[in-house]
Amino acid sequence: MKRVLVTGGTGFIGSNLALQLEKQGVEVVVADVQAAPVTGLRAEIVRLDIANGLDLPGSFDVVFHQAAITDPRHSNDTETFEKNVNGFKHVIAFSQKKNARLVYASTAGLYGNGPIPMQEDQEKECLTAYGRSKLAMDEMAEPLFDKMQIVGLRYFNAFGPRESHKGRPASMIFHLGNQIKAGGPAKIFSYGEHKRDFIYINDVVTANLCAVKAPSGVYNVGTGVGTSFNGLVACLNAVLGKKAEIEYFPMPYEPATYQSNTIADITLASEKLGFTYQWKLEPAIADYMKWLESPNS
Repeated sequence: MKRVLVTGGTGFIGSNLALQLEKQGVEVVVADVQAAPVTGLRAEIVRLDIANGLDLPGSFDVVFHQAAITDPRHSNDTETFEKNVNGFKHVIAFSQKKNARLVYASTAGLYGNGPIPMQEDQEKECLTAYGRSKLAMDEMAEPLFDKMQIVGLRYFNAFGPRESHKGRPASMIFHLGNQIKAGGPAKIFSYGEHKRDFIYINDVVTANLCAVKAPSGVYNVGTGVGTSFNGLVACLNAVLGKKAEIEYFPMPYEPATYQSNTIADITLASEKLGFTYQWKLEPAIADYMKWLESPNS
């Protein structure tokens, strides 16, 4: 890779990916509707809403498409679906025009409350407009597998540096960590038995880099390990040296719109993507908490 485009490159996953690419000597161009500065990032940042079109000069070897409305509780379902799908249409056309490989962000959210561990080919159950938009993107990509190199990555529950700007949709690890550090109780849904497949951002970035040379397809990006909310609080307490108690509160969402458990089947990721996660949960949280103490380092 010599020159790449990262859409959503000032966001959570996009910024971490762009920074790592620059460390490897790759020229990075960022397209983002926010065009917010990222500490340490030297890339040209183009303010652009790709839902309205995408046209940039020069050649690109790879397009990493991370831009999207990612909040599953976004107030406007129509906007979420249309912007995400239209943006992807423009990204596909741009990648084809530039003869560039395309790696894009999908989501584990499209599995809904289906059986676990979640396999790429199982029946989908989209509970939100966000999930529906990502499923539509995967369905757009599939007919192109034999025509271009296009890889979709179904992220499970990513967490790590540079996610704080997301606010409410930021990871449970971010929010619970802040609650515990502030000396308060850890607030979780009754009774903490829901499970999540938490994957550190460093591994998510690695999966994107693996995807550049992988065969076309859609692959889970997770650890295959589910951690309950109760277990997550215990892990945070251990890392932070705290003894925070848990304060349970009733589930505020309708069951039909909430994903109770997420655990990835990582077989295809290992076999086809060549990706295996490296960061176990406790050391990943410790690394993240350390970074939060000096986020611009």
